[in-house]
Amino acid sequence: MGKSPVQGRMTAQSQDGVTVFLIGMRINNFRALRSWLPVAAAMPRMVAELSEEKERGLLGFQYLLGGPRLLYLVQYWESKEKLLAYASDRDGAHRPAWAAFNRRMRDGRGKVGFWHETYVVPAGAYESVYVNMPDFGLGAATGTIPVGRRGDRAADRLKAA
Repeated sequence: MGKSPVQGRMTAQSQDGVTVFLIGMRINNFRALRSWLPVAAAMPRMVAELSEEKERGLLGFQYLLGGPRLLYLVQYWESKEKLLAYASDRDGAHRPAWAAFNRRMRDGRGKVGFWHETYVVPAGAYESVYVNMPDFGLGAATGTIPVGRRGDRAADRLKAA
């Protein structure tokens, strides 16, 4: 059972800059479990590590489905520096998972696809609205406040920062 919706119009509390990292995989061959299942299983371990070690900079995350073949994760980070530091940390869960993934990609010959995108968003360059929704997205990562505190229109909220 999911969280209860917050009644009314809310917006993300944070007005700071944020780094948004999208990462996902596409299952090109469902029968090739050895190619894609370990990839899908690696991400929850990394998210658990990041959730326990708040100083690494992950603010929040959301798992999403992009149809029957596409699994992805939206992550909100304090900064691009903290994201890059985690990605290159030899003692964290990411490096061994990345090495194993690269081996599977080579051996799998196209049975699984991978993608990621990173967006560095300065303060004032984003806005959000959640209407009768449980905490979601950036609002779940940073908390929410009533829309009126930042402006009733998207244009107002973009100017507020």
